[in-house]
Amino acid sequence: MLMRPTATTEAIVLRADRWADVETGKVDSPGVVVVVGNRIVAINPSEPPAVATDIDLGDVTLLPGLMDMRVDFFIGAPAGSAALPVAMPGVDDDPVHRAHRASVNARKTLLAGFTTVSNVALRAKKGDCLIDVALARAIDQGWAEGPRFIPAGHAIEKGGVRGVDDVRELVRRQISDGAEVLRISPSGGVTPDGACLGSRQYSDDELDALVDDAHRCGKRVVADAIDDDAIEACILSGVDCVEHAFLVTPKTIEMMADCGVFLVSTAGFAEAMTFGRAVSESRRSAFEVSLAAKAMMTKAIDAGVKIACGTDAPAIAHGENAKELVALVSRGMSPMQALSAATLTAAELIGADRELGRLAPGYLADIVAVPGNPRYDITTTQDVCFVMKDGRVHKMPTVAKGQFGTHSGRWATPSSGRLRVVTNAT
Repeated sequence: MLMRPTATTEAIVLRADRWADVETGKVDSPGVVVVVGNRIVAINPSEPPAVATDIDLGDVTLLPGLMDMRVDFFIGAPAGSAALPVAMPGVDDDPVHRAHRASVNARKTLLAGFTTVSNVALRAKKGDCLIDVALARAIDQGWAEGPRFIPAGHAIEKGGVRGVDDVRELVRRQISDGAEVLRISPSGGVTPDGACLGSRQYSDDELDALVDDAHRCGKRVVADAIDDDAIEACILSGVDCVEHAFLVTPKTIEMMADCGVFLVSTAGFAEAMTFGRAVSESRRSAFEVSLAAKAMMTKAIDAGVKIACGTDAPAIAHGENAKELVALVSRGMSPMQALSAATLTAAELIGADRELGRLAPGYLADIVAVPGNPRYDITTTQDVCFVMKDGRVHKMPTVAKGQFGTHSGRWATPSSGRLRVVTNAT
């Protein structure tokens, strides 16, 4: 059952059979989380708030809101959409049309349990505003329903760069237009027809200037790249994160681990690559790139690279983002490591690890619930039944006990160990 977003300045008490501590990798019982406003104030408290809204979710596990560090809400459509084909490109559609599509994809993604996302850069600025910045503002102001949204503005691409001074100007313009992260394409990628272009797009001086200006403005730089040479240059220039990295060598993987460079996984995208045509000069097919990507991810996991969940949706359909966690487990992560990639590590990547990514007092109340125990079965994350973002309930299971009213009382613990609220107790 979907609900209108609900928030209250009074306490909300969420009760479940279990909760996941992604920092320790444990799933403990029971799970009682107290929320006031948009913050978590207590986990399994010995005494309840004097007045609280009580929600008993039953046999579920509470998790921090999941995070996807690479989506594109402005192309494609949500899974199961009758209005638009899932793989619809839409790159050249007008901004208003793309904004409407994005609002549908954003809502679908939120209801799938992903409460924070980072949107890929638009290919070009159209009109007088950046539509991803506008969508982020609309979500923040409550005009649209969607995840906490980190816009990347428009891509800083080699075609628009003519030397170091031009790079610096583009970075500053991006930030003044509202971009929260800078995204660059230092090498070619895997195109829809299977072609793979791996040539370097920036000189070392241009990369150094771009990263330097971004960092001085407090913004991170993310490189969308698959080629080893370009990624090595990005690491040496101080880029914060690399997306894809399908063709990196073990040496570069070790560089990423040693330098603390994040890798946004897109393992599900690699899984879904079709058998394609020969790839440019190297003659690699898309299938061969897929095999290399799978092997790379396993090596990166083993090397201790900081891996953050990223789907490249709609490569994975909007709303099916949790398929990425399943793919990460298939590459060698434990289920709790995959959860960490979509919570703690993703939060660290965007500099929000003191507010997002954990169920802990003081953290923002981004909370989702899944059936069963994800520590043993990561596929439970594909069946999110409860979603709270920033203290507001967006999705509620029909089996939940209690209602959006207030209860006053004390905790009573029956022999079964289940916690319940006894109203009007003295």
